[in-house]
Amino acid sequence: MNPPAKEIRLGLKENWQQFSLLVLTVAFVGSLVGLETTVVPLIGEQEFGLASKTAIVSFIITFGVVKALCNFFAGYLSETWGRKGVLVIGWLIGLPVPFIIIYANAWFWIGVANVLLGINQAMTWSMTVTMKIDLVGPRQRGLAMGLNEFSGYFSVGITAWLTGEIAARYGLRPEPFYLGIGTAVAGLLVSLFFVRETIEHARYEARLRAAPSNPGTGNPEPQAKEKPSVKEIFSLTTWKERALSSCSLAGLVNNHNVGMSWGIYPLFFSSYGLGVAAIGVIRALYPAVWGLLQPITGPLSDRIGRKRLIVGGLIIQALAIWMTVLLPTYSWWIAAAVLQGLGTAMVYPVLLAAISDVAHPDWRATSLGVYRLWRDLGYAVGALLAGVVADLFGMAASIHVIAILSLLSAFVVAVRMYETLPARPLPSPGPSA
Repeated sequence: MNPPAKEIRLGLKENWQQFSLLVLTVAFVGSLVGLETTVVPLIGEQEFGLASKTAIVSFIITFGVVKALCNFFAGYLSETWGRKGVLVIGWLIGLPVPFIIIYANAWFWIGVANVLLGINQAMTWSMTVTMKIDLVGPRQRGLAMGLNEFSGYFSVGITAWLTGEIAARYGLRPEPFYLGIGTAVAGLLVSLFFVRETIEHARYEARLRAAPSNPGTGNPEPQAKEKPSVKEIFSLTTWKERALSSCSLAGLVNNHNVGMSWGIYPLFFSSYGLGVAAIGVIRALYPAVWGLLQPITGPLSDRIGRKRLIVGGLIIQALAIWMTVLLPTYSWWIAAAVLQGLGTAMVYPVLLAAISDVAHPDWRATSLGVYRLWRDLGYAVGALLAGVVADLFGMAASIHVIAILSLLSAFVVAVRMYETLPARPLPSPGPSA
């Protein structure tokens, strides 16, 4: 049931109970994807006998493309259907994933599981992001996104570590995936029975923004005559508006770093004789550090601005990726994982906050969907590029290429993006950059 308009209040303190439930929900979301980050590439190599790195990372390509496309539609649908309905449907679609992986007798079924996982992640994670932004209003976006992404990616890290430990003791299947069954059921139950709809909070913020900025003078903020079309929002977020499009590029590159590390790192470490439990520790540290630091980097961006954290984070990620390939020892891999987690934490929640600074509440969810479309295509781009280069020139070469692209993207964002704080929301489609 939606709250009456007179009862709607914006802010973290004012909505802490629902906000906390959404933090718990995104922890379940992250846990479901964390099931795959350590174990699935090794299943492809050891159980299905896949020699091609491109074939092994194909499940990440499938996941990334499906999640990216569904991000766009999830954002758009949530503005007509409401947020909660999209969230619950996402959990229903995710329920079969651990069962399919457990019983898969061909690599094809791993791909099927990742189609469903991509839809699940798009619909559930997108909604936890959008609903938190709805609740907190304009003043605490960085903090809200820091807490959201902390919960999700810390859970990715914990689950990656747990699955590595379980796999080392009991084998790659089925035991590591029992955790996923409980996660999916818990996420569905919390979303269905305890999470409440938040779309009225976004509409309330839009009404506040439309009210006179100074009642004494009656001077309203500039407002759009009508909501821009989906096509206009897509073009703004993709290339026309400098801040929105810079965020889309940075998000894509950030996730192509993640896609490479998801698919190539376990195989790269294994080629040096590292066991699955030790690989699990490295794979857990990256998202765990990334998750733990986001409650710091998110609100920090509310104080010092978004741009410097985004550019700096991309540069640090590039350096960490180079450390991984240039210093191939376990201690340096641990250090590189921590550093890459730091760089990603500087980027991830801040990009979401920057998009929310610029996009009007009436079309913010759609703009976030477009941004997440490009961001999560990065999984597919990074995995495909790393796989092809690894097959042609070796895994070390593929890691070098990803690092170079991360550094180049930092330069592009530094030149093109403007600082979005103080927030400068677009009331209507802006001019081409």
